[in-house]
Order: sequence, then structure tokens, then C-alpha cells
Amino acid sequence: MARVSFTPNIQRHVVCPPTDAAGATVREVLDRVFAGNPPARSYVLDDQGGLRKHMTAFVDGRMVRDRAGLSDAVSPASSVYVFQALSGG
Repeated sequence: MARVSFTPNIQRHVVCPPTDAAGATVREVLDRVFAGNPPARSYVLDDQGGLRKHMTAFVDGRMVRDRAGLSDAVSPASSVYVFQALSGG
């Protein structure tokens, strides 16, 4: 199963401990992680189910390309990291 981790800055707003989840795509993995954690889902994903504007995710060190459909491939040995992007000047 893929290991899904959330950065500490996300965890300041919503509890989302590292979790192992099965799935072949980022969508499948995140759906399993968020099945038991609806507050985390609504914090990370928008109402269309894509990554919110100031969120990003990496699979094995590569930024997720499909932010809307989350169709990027995930293997059982993958590491998925979810970040809250920082902006400002």
C-alpha cells in the first residue's frame, strides 16, 4: 500500500496522520485516506474533487500533473506527500 503523508502546516488545521492506502491512482489512494476523515477531504480537495488551488501533491518525488482528476499512477510502494503551497512576497 502507498504511504500518504501530510505536511505539518496542513495538520495545524486538520488532523491527518500518515496513512497507508491501496489504490492505483492518486484519486483512489486519497479517497481511501479521506473515507474516514471528511474534514481532511474538504481541506485538501475542492467541491469538484480536485486539489484546492493552494494544495499540491507529489508521488515518489514527482508533482502530480492531473490536479483535477488525480489520475497519476501510484504503486503499492509509492510515497504520496500532500503539501499546502505557500504564497506571498
